[in-house]
Formats: sequence, structure tokens, C-alpha cells
Amino acid sequence: MDRLKQIESFAAVATRGSLTAAAQAEGVAPAVIGRRIDALEERLGVKLLLRTTRRITLTHEGSAFLEDCQRLLADLASAEASVSAGGVKASGHLRVTAPAGFGRRHVAPLVPAFRAAHPDVSLSLNLSDRVVDIVNEGYDCAVRVGDLPDSSLVSVRLADNRRLCVAAPAYLARAGVPATPAELSRHACLALSSDASQPRGWAFSVDGQVTHLRPSGPLDCSDGQVLHDWCVRGLGIAWRSTWEVEADVDAGRLQVVLEDFAAPANGIYAVFPHAKHLPLRVRLWIDFVKHSYGDPRYWAGSAG
Repeated sequence: MDRLKQIESFAAVATRGSLTAAAQAEGVAPAVIGRRIDALEERLGVKLLLRTTRRITLTHEGSAFLEDCQRLLADLASAEASVSAGGVKASGHLRVTAPAGFGRRHVAPLVPAFRAAHPDVSLSLNLSDRVVDIVNEGYDCAVRVGDLPDSSLVSVRLADNRRLCVAAPAYLARAGVPATPAELSRHACLALSSDASQPRGWAFSVDGQVTHLRPSGPLDCSDGQVLHDWCVRGLGIAWRSTWEVEADVDAGRLQVVLEDFAAPANGIYAVFPHAKHLPLRVRLWIDFVKHSYGDPRYWAGSAG
């Protein structure tokens, strides 16, 4: 029990940003939360949080540990719900949001099977490349692709996501093949015009370090599918996810470039406001999507 309390307190402080906020949420004194964090760090032998009088920040180890803790707490809550719910059916209305392109291919197709399993749940799906404020806009869950910004939201990793630079063979024959990410400055790059969608730009691994570039070109668009279509038509180089372009690469319509500089995979996540008292319909939806993405046959059969 002490270990679980330590983990819960660490996750609360990391997501809420202060000992005081975490203590208020639990109804205990800040000193109690502080002692739990100290005991956790001592037991693990690493520093998880850097605390000053003005702010609390996560260490590198703390950031990695937080993701595992959030997943553990979400799984524990789900397990408890499945037992305590007994024979109770999930019901009510579920509001889900996802990026437009990914949502069309990999969220919307899951809805019929989920509804068949839980017919008393109605579902609204919002597809938008805008980063939706799920708390203030009343959404139960968001599916998000890529690096997650720091927030008080809880996340569960559903699958890995890899991004690559691709271009049509006709474009590369005309403009040449870039040998390094720096050479992208001499190419027509097809970038998202929404800063919220890719806040740090295109990611590359250079000399063992992940670096970010903001390539530019004569065309940009806020819709990823449009960028994909332009890329296939030979209008420039795009930085797209493998789930979107794999079929085109296999068919020869697109060619991967700068593959030696590809950044490590990031993630596909379910994001929701909190783990405690999460409605059963939300837990079941997250479990359903995670189980679907966790089956290797799913991705092998959905590249098209």
C-alpha cells in the first residue's frame, strides 16, 4: 500500500505541478506528499523531481517513470472497475476526438465493433487536426499521435508511431535526393501550417541526438491528407507517419528519404482528464482501442 501511495502521489505532483495542489486534491498536508516522494526517490535511488520554492520539474528519469506510473494506475483502475461493475452494462454517451487523418483510418473503423459489443453506449467522434481542449470542450477521451505536451491529463500509450520523410520518385528525379536533414532547406517541403499540430517541427536523429527542423516550401496546409496527396503528385517532400504512407511506399508511389536520420518512434496515446472515477464506457473504449492496436495483425492489414 505504501508503494502505491508513493506512486499515486508522484503522479499527482507531476501532473498538477505542485505539492500543494496534489495535497489539496487528496485532502492531506503537503508535508505528507513530500515525505512520500522522498521515500519513493530513496527506494528507487534516483531523483524524479527537481523542487525549488517556485516550481517543480521532472528529471529525465522522472519523465520516463511518470508514463509508466500513469499506465499502471490506469490499468489498476480499469481492473477494479471490471470487478466492481459486475454485470453492469456500460451505458451513456461517449465523446471522443482524434486527428483527422488518423481518425478516419484507425479510429472510426473501430466504432462499429465497439458499438456492437456495447449497444447501450452512444458515441460522438470529432476528427480535427486542432489539439482539442478535452476538459473545457467536454470530451471524454482523445486519441493523440506523437509527443505529448506537458499537461495534467492522464495518458495511456496505445501503440508506437514512426515518422519518415517521403517524396514521389518524380520529384526526387527532378530535385535530387537530400543526403542530410540540413539539405531540406534546398527542397520544396510540404509542412503543416498549424503550429499546434507539430509544435516542434520535423524530428531527426543526428549524431545520436534528436533535433527538430522547421522546413519550409511554396506549399503548406493544415490538413495532413492534402499534404499526403500533394506529396504523391510530386510537389515536394513530406514528413508523414508510416500508418499513412506505408502502402504508397510499398507500391512505389513514394520513396523514403533520410531514413538513416529517422527519429525514434514516439507514441499513439489515449488521453483523458483523470483516472479516478472514470466512467465504465470510457474505460471500455480505451481498453478496446488498446487491444485492437496491440494485435500485430491489425497494422499488417490496415496499411492500405
